[in-house]
Amino acid sequence: MATASPLVPPPPPRSPQDVEIKIISHSNLFYWWPVWAVGFLMAMLTFYDDHLMAIVPAKTLWGRGESGEIKLDEAGKKLEIKDRDVLVAPANAKIEQTFLHMANKKSYGVLWAIVLLLVITITNVPLRGMWSVVVIISVVALSIIFALAGWWDNIFYYIDKLRIEINAGGYLFISIVLFAIWLVTFMFFDKQIYMVFTPGQLKVCTEIGGGEKAYDTSGMTVEKQRSDLFRHWILGLGSGDLIVNTSGAGVHQFDLHNVLFVGSKVQQIEDMLRERAVVRGS
Repeated sequence: MATASPLVPPPPPRSPQDVEIKIISHSNLFYWWPVWAVGFLMAMLTFYDDHLMAIVPAKTLWGRGESGEIKLDEAGKKLEIKDRDVLVAPANAKIEQTFLHMANKKSYGVLWAIVLLLVITITNVPLRGMWSVVVIISVVALSIIFALAGWWDNIFYYIDKLRIEINAGGYLFISIVLFAIWLVTFMFFDKQIYMVFTPGQLKVCTEIGGGEKAYDTSGMTVEKQRSDLFRHWILGLGSGDLIVNTSGAGVHQFDLHNVLFVGSKVQQIEDMLRERAVVRGS
């Protein structure tokens, strides 16, 4: 006969003081992560491309060697130039040899520049609700019009001629500095502007270095502001703005921008307020 397993005591109930929901308002710099991420990717691809850049003076000529040889260094080492590409500098000019890695593909710089311009536009031009729909419909409509008019061939022709050259060091310098600023802001400065919800109390700090203010949660309303499709969902990965209205004699409205996972945060806060209302009613 099988023996009954011993009963496992349930975990002790959590104290209301242990329940805490912290909401952090992030700066718009948070949405710049694609710039440094794509920059690191372009730097890696540029190193992998394995081409070096040479700095040549104006009127430098390019040709194909047919015969003869050239001296490579002061030691007198010579190299046969037959069937080799040769750069010929003007008289009394010098070609500077560098070890800067430069990709042989012009699309890398163009792609990074497009990402940079899109991030600048998205983070500075808010497009909420209907405006997002209008922009999407306009882009689709213009794409169809350009296709019917045959303009895309001309546009792609000129884009194909565009060259934006950035060496691997340029990508790395911009990406490392931007990533360092982004990380310090995300991990330290952004955390100085916050709200902390506990059962019955809301603590608010709305400026860096400012003190906390406490408010009662009775009658408080919490809502998520209409999201910006491009900024909150494409760059913010589901972030949004939060609006909190207090009640009582001193009514205050607090707007916290760029809150990560704002949907689940609002649900947790509403559940907390609902549970407190039930406890007080009982």
